[in-house]
Amino acid sequence: MSFNKFPPKPRYDPDDGPVYLYGLHTVRAALDNKNRIKKVLLATPNALMRLKESGEIGKVPVKEITPKELDRLLGEDAVHQGAALEVDPVGRFGLDEISPLKLVVVLDQITDPHNVGAILRTACAFGADAVITTARHSPRETGVMAKSASGALDLVPMIEVRNLADALEKLKGRGMLVLGFDSEAEQQLAPRQGDQPLAIVMGAEGKGLRQRTRELCDEMVKLDMPGPIKSLNVSNAAAIALFAATAGRSP
Repeated sequence: MSFNKFPPKPRYDPDDGPVYLYGLHTVRAALDNKNRIKKVLLATPNALMRLKESGEIGKVPVKEITPKELDRLLGEDAVHQGAALEVDPVGRFGLDEISPLKLVVVLDQITDPHNVGAILRTACAFGADAVITTARHSPRETGVMAKSASGALDLVPMIEVRNLADALEKLKGRGMLVLGFDSEAEQQLAPRQGDQPLAIVMGAEGKGLRQRTRELCDEMVKLDMPGPIKSLNVSNAAAIALFAATAGRSP
């Protein structure tokens, strides 16, 4: 009988293990975020040089590593560009901590980290003040989310709420128009004029917005799809929604 004295090391689990942000742009944004707790920077000599050319490294410990070692740590599908940063998850904000709120994106139980990351990136590009998620049924911060966000995870405040209905009521109390998106809505999305504060509410693909969320929206709209495909990935839909929402605003 033969057996291994030491069992194989378990594969890194991004949903349960340490938080590693990877990719040069993502790592650079995290290094520049003064509110981030950075534990160790893993980098190849070339990646470290490129990071130093783009800004300060700070006091974070640096460990030289090879691309193959990063592949083994993060998985071969991770596009790490030779750099990974172990961090504590970014701090989540409360609804009362962000002021003023003129444009926010509200995610109703969107769980896919790729989609949440892509929406964060779009929200950042359109100058959103925050992205609101639920405490339950939303993804943990992972390298996948951060990579999809392309640095926006460290640039756009994320507000985490326990009760989305209460949060929507608070947004309305602060003068925000709550605009929900649903493929079955009667009204079509059109570019909006004026500078009224706006909360754009997106639901998970397939399920859409929950009933209570729909009831609390001031308006329900749909995207006009003249082509044979009548639906979009939620991150793409969010990009169109943000463009239409901001097209008529004052510079």
